[in-house]
Amino acid sequence: MNFSADTACRKWPIAALGRNRAAMVTVAAAFLACLALGDPAFAARRSHPPSLFGDLFSDRPVRLRGSVHSEATAHSEAKVPLPKPRPAEAPATPPPPPVTAKTAPAESDQPATPTATATPAPAPTPQPSACRVALTEEIAIAPSIPDIHEPGGCGGADLVRLEAIVLPDKRRVLLKPAATLRCGMAAALADWVRSDVEPLAEGLGSKLSDLDNFDSYECRGRNRVAGALLSEHGRANALDVRGVKLANGQSIGLTDRNVPRGLRETVLHSVCARFMTVLGPGSDGYHEDHIHLDLMERHNNYKICQWNVWDPMPQIAPLMPAERPAEAPPRQVAGRGDAGRGDEGQHDKGQRDKDQVGKGQDAKDQDGKASETPTGSAEPDAAEDTDSHVKNLQPGKPDKSATKKRRQNRRS
Repeated sequence: MNFSADTACRKWPIAALGRNRAAMVTVAAAFLACLALGDPAFAARRSHPPSLFGDLFSDRPVRLRGSVHSEATAHSEAKVPLPKPRPAEAPATPPPPPVTAKTAPAESDQPATPTATATPAPAPTPQPSACRVALTEEIAIAPSIPDIHEPGGCGGADLVRLEAIVLPDKRRVLLKPAATLRCGMAAALADWVRSDVEPLAEGLGSKLSDLDNFDSYECRGRNRVAGALLSEHGRANALDVRGVKLANGQSIGLTDRNVPRGLRETVLHSVCARFMTVLGPGSDGYHEDHIHLDLMERHNNYKICQWNVWDPMPQIAPLMPAERPAEAPPRQVAGRGDAGRGDEGQHDKGQRDKDQVGKGQDAKDQDGKASETPTGSAEPDAAEDTDSHVKNLQPGKPDKSATKKRRQNRRS
């Protein structure tokens, strides 16, 4: 068999590899001989194995094809034109601002602190209500107080502390004590005092000085009854008034029956025209000594005005029987004995005892005189007198002779 490395590399059929397994060793040897001594072109191809990306990352020069290769060569060989030189008369351009290099913050050993969160913007100040703007110091001394929010719905907003009401002539009517009210209730109360109560005081010849405040804000039910609905006092929307005081020291109670009826009726008509609820004597038994005023809102602006203006008490007391004088004779009851006449019978009995003692003394005197006279003439008379006296002293019958003598003695 004519075998050489050159012929093995060029003429050895590949199909022969599958025909005879024994020839595989010879083929391998021939393949190695081709690498070492065979065709140089074959060896060059095997020295650069094909890769996935072809010749993109190989160290061989890139081969360009067609016109692309020629245009690239022409551009590389052509000269690049340079810009014209700046003319001398052109204005000088200002130098660019220096670029400051940002230095990195120095690293410290301390742990990084969390960045402070931005503080929220303050809430806007609430604007005063129209009532608060209208209720100036020329009308009432009523500083605003914070809103009240208590359990059960008690409290409210737009509250004031009503300390005094300023009259048109700049005089002040003090509320004793000061009242915690809603602004609307305070304004209505100030208007009532300025327009209605002050003219009444002037009609009495004096000036208004104080207003007696019995109760204002209080978190409670109606009439302080457990489990009742919330009172308007619990909403700071009510005031209890007992009376007013004048500058001359006179106090006028609105429920006092000694106050003239016409004055109380005038106050009744004024408060019923201004307030939604008016409760006084005769309403429910809880307002006999004061007047309740509030501005409770109801359907269709329904109002309640319950105040009975009672008539004044009589000035002259009814006539009573005069006392029995001490020197008056004892009263006698017809048809009754000493036992039925009580003290008078005892008095008559004592008087009869005195008369009996007197008669005994007279009998002794008569016995002495009879001793001087003959014996037969005196004894029958004495016995007769004794029998008649004993008959008169029978129990259950009055001593008529003693009564006659007592009357004769008193007349004398």
